[in-house]
Amino acid sequence: MKGLELSEKYYQAYGEPMIREKFPELSKRIAAGLVGDGSDCFGFDDEISRDHDWGPGFCLWLTAEDFCGIGPALADEMSKLPQTFSGYGPRICSQWGNGRVGIFEINAFYGKFIGSKSVPTDLEEWLLIPESSLAACTNGRVFRDPWGEFSEWRSRLLQFYPEDVRLKKMASRCMTIGQSGQYNLERCLRRGDRFAAQYAETKFCADAMSLLFLLNRTYTPFFKWIHRSVNDLPGKGTWFHSRISDLISSHDHGEKRVLVQLICDALVAELRRQGLSNSDSRLLIDHGPIVQSKISDPGLRARNVWVG
Repeated sequence: MKGLELSEKYYQAYGEPMIREKFPELSKRIAAGLVGDGSDCFGFDDEISRDHDWGPGFCLWLTAEDFCGIGPALADEMSKLPQTFSGYGPRICSQWGNGRVGIFEINAFYGKFIGSKSVPTDLEEWLLIPESSLAACTNGRVFRDPWGEFSEWRSRLLQFYPEDVRLKKMASRCMTIGQSGQYNLERCLRRGDRFAAQYAETKFCADAMSLLFLLNRTYTPFFKWIHRSVNDLPGKGTWFHSRISDLISSHDHGEKRVLVQLICDALVAELRRQGLSNSDSRLLIDHGPIVQSKISDPGLRARNVWVG
């Protein structure tokens, strides 16, 4: 059983009845689900995942007022729930995995990921937030949210970056993809510099997938889940997943060069399809400045195209 399914069934069996019985007056103000860090929240958990921070558990999200009022009592009742369920558990928390399930104040929960207790209001705030943090606080599943405050946060963040921020990030990715994959990878391979070649290939793959996420207006997750998540992107997600797999599996320098260019050609085609570049160049580095030129904010548009 996947962690998300286990969490929801555990909540329905024990969490919901507990809330209904012990806190009936607030049952319509408590949101429940499983969102945040962890493979289970992305649906990528497997047998290897179950050695830590996995098992029966769920999140309850409260407004600041309710958290101060009933938070301790709710946490106490939650601690009394069975530690095992459907043959799974008890949940083993690692040193850094505490706080993935339990009682949370809504603003503080999101603040842990984005560094602010409100949705970003300007471009600078958006640029400072790691993409993986935005992916983590908008993943998983909300089982119930009758009050709607938790889901309001979630909905606003899932609207994705302001367009100027998306453009800035895409412009930067174009530059680093071209530099690492179309320029430096082959040079490093010819020199026999294995470390530099491996780094260039990894940088190319990571940034190419990051650009694909940006083109699809989807936050790039933590590095362990980037490649797996690409497979779920619409359009050519599956194709990109396969080409990246082919690239990292190949030991033939010529084949690597061909695969890098195939991936770049597909990215260029999508940039052109979205009207973000009108260049016919097959070099991503030629498209970065064109993408950046479409930024509306003059200050952001004037920044170094490599930085994003």
